[in-house]
Amino acid sequence: MDRRRYRFCSQWELPAPPSAVYDVLERAQDYPRWWPQVRAVRRGDGASGVITVRSLLPYALTFTAREVRRDREAGVLEIAMSGDLDGWARWTITPHGHGSLARYDQVVDVNKPLLRRFAVVGRPFFRANHRLMMRAGRRGLLTRLSGGRPAV
Repeated sequence: MDRRRYRFCSQWELPAPPSAVYDVLERAQDYPRWWPQVRAVRRGDGASGVITVRSLLPYALTFTAREVRRDREAGVLEIAMSGDLDGWARWTITPHGHGSLARYDQVVDVNKPLLRRFAVVGRPFFRANHRLMMRAGRRGLLTRLSGGRPAV
């Protein structure tokens, strides 16, 4: 097993139609407005940008995100990542009950020296840090989808 490789999967049940969820998730430049751990998104050309994230642990990750797939019909948004993280991430938004299911899949290799140095002992902390970030993202998205009112 490569200690630098991480695979993540999160699923968010959301009380909004897939089109509404897709509309919010496709605007990565707005993530810092509703997702506290997404610290900055700097738009590059039309299909790329630089993103900086930081969760609870005292380190930030910066990477270039390049659009690979944007398919409204299928509900798919996918990026390739390079920088502190190399790999890919994908949102898949599907109908679920009276709302949506937003599934986030990510496979990355960590390039940041600090994370590589502590790959073995730090792995449980890095994974917990990611879970905290995703939990906050879901809360922020729920608030955004409800028009700014905290959602239940």
